[in-house]
Formats: sequence, C-alpha cells, structure tokens
Amino acid sequence: MPGLIPRHFIDDLLARADIVEIIDARVPLKKAGKNYQACCPFHTEKTPSFSVSQDKQFYHCFGCGEHGNAISFIMEFDRLEFPDAVEELASFYGMEVPREERNQTPAQIAQHHQQQQQKQDDFALMQEISRFYQLQLRQASDKATAIDYLKGRGLSGEIVKAFGIGYISDAWDGMMNQFATTQSLSKQLVDLGMAIESDKGGKPYDRFRGRIMFPIHDRRGRVIGFGGRVLGDGTPKYLNSPETRIYHKGQELYGLFEAKKTNKQLEQLIIVEGYMDVVALAQHGVTNAVASLGTSTTFEQLQLLFRTVKEVVCCYDGDRAGREAAWRAMENALPLIRDGISLKFVFVPDGEDPDSLVRSKGKAAFEEIIAQAQPLSAFLFEQLLTQVDTNTLEGKAALVDKFQPLLKKLPESVLKEAIINELANNFGTGSEQIANKLSQSTTFESKVAQQNKSSKGTPVRRAIALLLEFPQITSSFDDLNALTHIAMPGLPLLIEVFGLCKQNPNGNSAQFIEHFRGRPEANQLAKVATWEHHVTEGAAEQEFIDTIDKIFDLYLEQRYETLKQKIQSKDISQDEYQEFIELASNKH
Repeated sequence: MPGLIPRHFIDDLLARADIVEIIDARVPLKKAGKNYQACCPFHTEKTPSFSVSQDKQFYHCFGCGEHGNAISFIMEFDRLEFPDAVEELASFYGMEVPREERNQTPAQIAQHHQQQQQKQDDFALMQEISRFYQLQLRQASDKATAIDYLKGRGLSGEIVKAFGIGYISDAWDGMMNQFATTQSLSKQLVDLGMAIESDKGGKPYDRFRGRIMFPIHDRRGRVIGFGGRVLGDGTPKYLNSPETRIYHKGQELYGLFEAKKTNKQLEQLIIVEGYMDVVALAQHGVTNAVASLGTSTTFEQLQLLFRTVKEVVCCYDGDRAGREAAWRAMENALPLIRDGISLKFVFVPDGEDPDSLVRSKGKAAFEEIIAQAQPLSAFLFEQLLTQVDTNTLEGKAALVDKFQPLLKKLPESVLKEAIINELANNFGTGSEQIANKLSQSTTFESKVAQQNKSSKGTPVRRAIALLLEFPQITSSFDDLNALTHIAMPGLPLLIEVFGLCKQNPNGNSAQFIEHFRGRPEANQLAKVATWEHHVTEGAAEQEFIDTIDKIFDLYLEQRYETLKQKIQSKDISQDEYQEFIELASNKH
C-alpha cells in the first residue's frame, strides 16, 4: 500500500539518492556530455539509447521509452513492488522507512500492519532458526558426525561460518521443541516450511532431521529457506524448503548474496548444480559460484544473473542429466540474450562434479575448465548437429527447422545475425530464405526514434519542462492564477506542477514526477522531462516568462478566431462583440 509511506519521506529519499550511483551499480554507465548512457537494460539494442541525467535525477530510453526516477528503476530492474523498491533504496542510504495511516480505513490499516508484522516475524524467526542450526553444529551431542563430514569434504571453519552452515540431529522435534512454544508459532513454522503437519492429527514435526543445513539468503541477506544434506543413507540426499510466503525458489539463487558480499566488482557468475558445489568452490577461492535451488535454472534466475553480471557460465555435470539441465537453461535464457552479455556452457568430466573436481585438482584446474566454456552459439550448433545428418539435404533442412523456434526467442542482436549467417552459409538455400525472412523486420527502436523526431513541444509543455529542471524560477512569481480561466490542454497540469515547485524550489525532476505516480499525468511529465531544450540556468527565468506570454498570445489568438466565427454565424452576445473589438484593435 504505497500511500502508507509519507510523501515527505519519498521526497527526502529522492533528494538524497543519486540515480547515477544507483543505476551504475547495476548497469555500468559511461559519461556522454552532461548525461550518462548505456545500452538499455530493458530491451535489446546495439547502440546505447539509455540516458541518465544526474541533474534531473531521471532516466529515459529513447529506444523502448522506459523512463523514471531511482525508485522506478529499482522497481523495473529488481522486479519489486513500489513499497519494496522504496525499502531497497532507503536501506542503501541507511534510512528507515516510516509509515503513516492517513486516508486509510481502520481495516486497511490493520491489514497492512498485520502483513508487515508477519513479514518481519517470518524473517526474524528464520534467522533465529539459522542461528540455532549453527549452534547445534557446535553443541549437539552427535556434532562429531556432522563436523567429521564437513572436514571430510575439505571445508574449514571459516567457510562454514561464512555460509552460515549448521546441523540438526536426527530427531522428530529437535527444532520444534526450541521454537514451537505456542500454537501460533507452531503454525508459523508449518507455514514457513520448517515443520510438517502430522497425518494422524498429532503435533507438527521437523521437516529437516539428521542433516547438514544450508541457509538460503535473499538479495538483502535475509534467511528465507534452507537446504539440508542428509548424513548417512537416508533419502532424499538433499531436501529443500518448499514454496512459502517469503521463499520462491524459482526467483532466488543459492550463494548470490555471499558472492556479491565477497566480490565488490562481480564480472562473471558460474551456475553449478548443488549447495556443496558452491561452498567447495568458495573454499578453494572460487567465490563467484551460485546454484539453482533444486530446479532447472529458471528465466527469473537468469534474469537476476544478467542484471548482476555480463557473463554467466553454466557449469554442469557431463552426464545426460547435466546436459539436459544445460539445454533447459539455454532455452530459458534466449529471450534475455543481447549484445554485450555472454552465456557460456561447460561440462565437468564424467564422474566428477565441481565439488570433487576442485578438491582433487585445485582452483587452477577448475578455472582452466571454465576458461574453455563454449559460447552460446557454439553450444547450440554442437547440440543440434548431433541430431541430424547434414550430409543430406533432408538433414540440412531438419537442422534449419530445429533452429527456427530458438531464433524466434532470441532478440535482435549481432549474435542472432551471426547465427543466421552461419546457417545460410553452410546449410543451403533453405537457411538463406529464413535469413531473409528474419532480417526484414524494422526495429522498434527506429520506429520510436522516428516518432520522437516528429513530435513538437507546445508552449505549455515547454513551460512544464522548464519548471521540472529549474524549479527555483517560481520564486519570481506569486502564482499562475491568471491562467486558470483559460481552457487549454495541459494548463491544469502546468499550474499543479508550478505549485509543487513553488513549495520545493530546491527539488528535482524525479521528486516532482513522483508526486504523480499512478496518475496518467506521470507519463506525460516523464516525456517532457526528457526534452533537451538547451536553456541554461541563467536564462531559464526569462525563458519561462516568455513562454507564459506565448501561452497568453496563443489563447488570445484562439479566442479571436472563436469570436470571429460567432460573428459570421450571427450568434454572438454584446459582451462577446465588445471583446472581439478589443482583441481586433490589439491585433492590429
């Protein structure tokens, strides 16, 4: 419920935030004149059209039209709702988000408080459980079994502590006895996937028993779930938390929080299959590995990866299951592939996994394997060529047929063109026909650019643009009440923006536009804010005065023509006729 965050706090937050700092941490920016630019993170493009203004604290893509302030960027880039994006931005600057209850019904206030408190309680409880598991690794009566296992896997106490690894004995209620002190807590533990309801109507019991426990952190470092590795011959070998209200496994990655914490400038991330792979690699100095959480690598996980780094390497076992997992990851990744980012694939030798490989041969051997990873295009051709006989025309046609659905998923890019050319050059005329067909589309960017070139600004829009960039010019005016009687598109918005700027002459475009979030005017203002009017700060006040004069002149011209038509139709009052005479005398 965005209204529960006070407007003054959002203004203060946007005043403190530096949009260049926020975006550059996710999408590297380059200086381009007085602004910064990059290839847009929200669509595929070959040349940068994503512009960030430090003066206006605003971003705009001239290709796809995406625009907004620091909050909007976090919402779009990190896929967060408005309140969560505000929380994320506030936490970056060490600010605590206050809440207000104005304009809310008692029921809405109670519901929101309940939801917020529930979320806080959930995170707090999961953190306490994680600490309990870590304590059990040091204090449980059978701790020696767990410690021997971890030592046997080559893990040091430092790496165990860094990942928060713990242990739970093989008892039905080891965790429940500690935390299920009330019925409501018992239910909460069931809801969070830490306990299982008894089929026989008895008390809920521990989901995880006799296991090494790996806490799963979200991007903010909060414990949201667990993975447990069984000790002994029990099944399943790895048990994961189920989906809960705070844990959605298809949207999270094990080890990502730790990788970002350890590496301030991540450039590459390696996807492996298991928790122990991530931890063992970190033990040997490979601190940029993450793992999907008991599922195939999802679109959302890959999206998160590519928003973090420009190069992702999928490192899987060389068996059939590993290759199938790689293929599914590749299919999920195709819509995300754009120029400037790289997806690669590598398979460890048969009988090995990243964990065993790095323990037996060391960091250098593992990094050498990673360095030999296949680019996406090579992986595609290798996999598909094994399925057809290209010595026959039928086989070549079949290869092209297999490529078609994959190419449709792949956005326009230099890589896509190269794959099409490879098909056309090596596999006959059928491929050339596909190449021609796929190369005929006009890019969305060029269409938008043509539309932008054809658009012209009215005096009202120009006045708004000046206010958004130079709100201090309002200090020379009492108000714009003289415009209130004029019926002209955009004038009510101009008057409202003027009022906001008058109240906060030191504000910026991002703050003023934020006041219109959720209203149709927000998009209009965002477009106006991207205009380059080439007016300097020293000339802004006079330019604004001249623009207001133009608005009056335009109104008088329109009024003159309206009255002139009334005279011709003989439908004019005496007062209107007198007004026409005055306008005509001034006109001439």
